[in-house]
Amino acid sequence: MSRFIGKVVIVTAMNQSATKHSIIDAGGKEDDVNVVVADVTDAVGREQIVSSTVQKWGKIDVLSVQERNTSSAIQMVQLTRPHLVKAKGEVVNISSIAGQPKGTPKFMYYAMAKAALDQMTRALAIELIAEGVRVNSVSPGAVLTKFCQNAGMSDADTAKVFYEKFASSEHSLPIREIGQPEDIANVIAFLADRHASRYIIGQTIIADGGSMLVIAANATSSAGQK
Repeated sequence: MSRFIGKVVIVTAMNQSATKHSIIDAGGKEDDVNVVVADVTDAVGREQIVSSTVQKWGKIDVLSVQERNTSSAIQMVQLTRPHLVKAKGEVVNISSIAGQPKGTPKFMYYAMAKAALDQMTRALAIELIAEGVRVNSVSPGAVLTKFCQNAGMSDADTAKVFYEKFASSEHSLPIREIGQPEDIANVIAFLADRHASRYIIGQTIIADGGSMLVIAANATSSAGQK
């Protein structure tokens, strides 16, 4: 595949490496994927990301954004907008199933931010497609990252037990295995590929191993049979 040849990609995500490799596997060049360590919640950090990319390549084709702070995501899109419009590029926001219509009291503020990001995706998609820029997002489910530790679990072993327990039953996770960063990165690469996903506009693609399909009654029924 060579659909990313000549494309310049900005990745601002926790699993930058996986996304970068998926873009490369889809035909992009390693030197054309810009991974910059910067604080995107800070105006200086955002400007550093954009300016370093434009200075090196002179354009931006794809922006992949993962932020807990919705305002930072909006500002990143607005900052790169002139370059994306010029390139007829793509925006892929990284949301979460926490933002879907299920209550998540343990991650309430995180869920609120992701729900807002989904709405931002839909609104910007309508606005930017008129200028030739597509906006979509991906909502990961349980993926093997440091999310649990960042959310307050004490160490890697505790997080591992949580993941193993969650994946042990088809009533909580039908696929019965925790996702890998590459699983999400492949969806990002698909949404960033204009040839493969041209007619997808303003959508949030759920990549969760089927966990959103499971309802509480299934788990309750299963527990009662044991």
